Amino acid sequence: VQLQASGGGLVQPGGSLRLTCATSGVTPDHYATGWFRQAPGKEREGVSCITNDDGMIFYADSVKGRFTITRDNAKKTVYLQMDSLKPEDTGVYYCAARSTALATMMVSGYSYWGQGTQVTVSS
Repeated sequence: VQLQASGGGLVQPGGSLRLTCATSGVTPDHYATGWFRQAPGKEREGVSCITNDDGMIFYADSVKGRFTITRDNAKKTVYLQMDSLKPEDTGVYYCAARSTALATMMVSGYSYWGQGTQVTVSS
């Protein structure tokens, strides 16, 4: 199982980015996926996750109303649309997958991780 995150970059406060997580070696409809981030000096935290059939989606309180997670099982890809970005959204963003239909915001719940993509929100 491999995951490849991309789409990070430098953006001004209030701007938008769309992160992409391309997966291989998985059967998408059997995997739940999530996005996590890690700021310098802080622990990795859950941002959003989605069940295999889009039946349930979760967001961290800090990103509700600003971030949107979607998945395209035909393309084996998961997206994170990030709008109204704030400086506190800065960090390395990781996508992760777990071989169960249920999603969780816990880092320990995921077995497969991508390499991370840097998001910097600064003026």
